[in-house]
Amino acid sequence: MNCTTLFKEAKRAGFELSAIDDKSVSRILSDLAEETEKSERIILDENTKDLDLMQENNPLFDRLKLTSQRIKSIASDIRNIANLPSPLGRILVEYRRVNGLVIKRVTVPFGLIGVIYEARPNVTFDVFSLCLKSGNAVILKGGSDAINSNTAIVALVKKVLKKSGINENLITLLPPGREETSQLLRAREFVDLIIPRGSRALIDFVRENALVPVIETGAGICHTYFDEDGDVIKGQDIIKNAKTRRVSVCNALDCLIIHENRLNDLSFLVEQCALSEVVIFADEKALASLYGKYPGNLLFKAQPDSFGTEFLSHKMAVKTVSSFREALDHISEYGSKHSEAIISENPSRLEEFCRIVDAAAVYTNTSTAFTDGAEFGLGAEIGISTQKLHARGPMALEALTSYKWIITGNGQVRP
Repeated sequence: MNCTTLFKEAKRAGFELSAIDDKSVSRILSDLAEETEKSERIILDENTKDLDLMQENNPLFDRLKLTSQRIKSIASDIRNIANLPSPLGRILVEYRRVNGLVIKRVTVPFGLIGVIYEARPNVTFDVFSLCLKSGNAVILKGGSDAINSNTAIVALVKKVLKKSGINENLITLLPPGREETSQLLRAREFVDLIIPRGSRALIDFVRENALVPVIETGAGICHTYFDEDGDVIKGQDIIKNAKTRRVSVCNALDCLIIHENRLNDLSFLVEQCALSEVVIFADEKALASLYGKYPGNLLFKAQPDSFGTEFLSHKMAVKTVSSFREALDHISEYGSKHSEAIISENPSRLEEFCRIVDAAAVYTNTSTAFTDGAEFGLGAEIGISTQKLHARGPMALEALTSYKWIITGNGQVRP
């Protein structure tokens, strides 16, 4: 289908949103949270239609699945966003020139944001809530895997907007075709920003084909380095949480790096992972250390592609290093600049790790599972940016704004 009319209507809705005050926006979001809880059965029924078409062992299955508890969490996140201060109209810089001009830099919305994502119906709620609170209209291009879920969610949002007397074109869900994706990526006359959220293949496709500016929310290839001065009790808990809390998300642990002087502790460090049936791909030294101590049916020799892989499942690589520098080199070579962690009781080692590692989120003695907008106190997130221009890490309200200069004069003219 030709999406030009949809783009025009969405752009117009975004323009109209500028006349709505933040108090009204917060009320709309509160109403949406309430309606979401009331519509739980409808949403879950539509989600079941999508789940019935996917194999349960597919890594995307957990991302696609909604539950009663997840619906409650979504509603809670919407309320959190509603209660956050508006990111708009903040004066970032203000000064007076010698000629009397007063110059201010003030935060403003982008306008119309396009978000392309896969099999994550909760993202539909998060994206709309963050975009509305930050004054942006949004065009959604969800994957075909979640079409029933997304259609039901967008219909619910439009119902709330219409009830509030607000232009329902503030949210638009495009059909799940490739042509519609291509049109969105080329719609620079209407769309101000594209944010892809999904697999490496999706992100690469968007980056290579978009004419609209793109903020990448990259794949999460996450490492945790257990240093020679690491605490094993902390280490076991952190590794278990980072790997097994929710394996299908981008902040899950993919590779445990361990100093060779601590190989005798490796079996203890991954002991809890065995209870969750985590498959380990270990290099030769780690493999020898785990042999006979970790279930044989879950232990395999690492292959070259075991490193630098985002598993999104109950799988993990283990890399042995002979020095701290070698650990840093491994992260630099195989990381995706998403989330990296170190476990150590050496203060100077922790400081050096934080200073050298190039990632959006760098952790010391805690789990990479915390890379999340809500956990950072941001309400929710629209994605985890792994680039360095404009936004980095969990992208929430502040990241969905730009700024403009406002210059106040009193008759001055330039000589």
